[in-house]
Amino acid sequence: MYPHNTSGGSGAGGFTLIEVLVATVILLVGMVAVAQLVPISLTISNGNRTGSTALVIEQRMLEQMLDQPLTVATCTAPTCPDAQATTWNLGNSATPRTIVGSPVTQVNNSPTMDFSAGQVPGYSATVADPEDPYGANYDVRWAVVTYVNAAQHVTGRRFLISARQIGGQGYFLPLTLDATVEK
Repeated sequence: MYPHNTSGGSGAGGFTLIEVLVATVILLVGMVAVAQLVPISLTISNGNRTGSTALVIEQRMLEQMLDQPLTVATCTAPTCPDAQATTWNLGNSATPRTIVGSPVTQVNNSPTMDFSAGQVPGYSATVADPEDPYGANYDVRWAVVTYVNAAQHVTGRRFLISARQIGGQGYFLPLTLDATVEK
């Protein structure tokens, strides 16, 4: 005895042409969605690298500034190796408790450098990324608040320093480091 086919069909299993077309469309939609993620992830990765490099430059320069005695108003190489042939201003004791240097603005209740304004001589530098094969340059800016005692001797400084890639950065806001040194 053979089994009896009551469905009226040939009994052969398989996919219909419609099922194959629907599966193909679903597969193509998924592949297009994944392919669109690649440029987005590359943009984010590049922004993270740019931000990390800017942060390393800021940290290195800030450490050199913080290492200076409070009696010194400027810093040049070799005391500040990154200064190279320029002079970094480290505040102004004649204007205590006042921000001097690069313009500062508030973003989300935090101070940050205003990169829409031009560079201020003595309070800005252009630094090349030695690791970038294309020679990316970073615009580094800082502002200083100087604290003095009654005898007009400097007792402390607050540094705000920020960097961003020149011609790059995209949608990423530069990170501003804020540090205070006191005696």
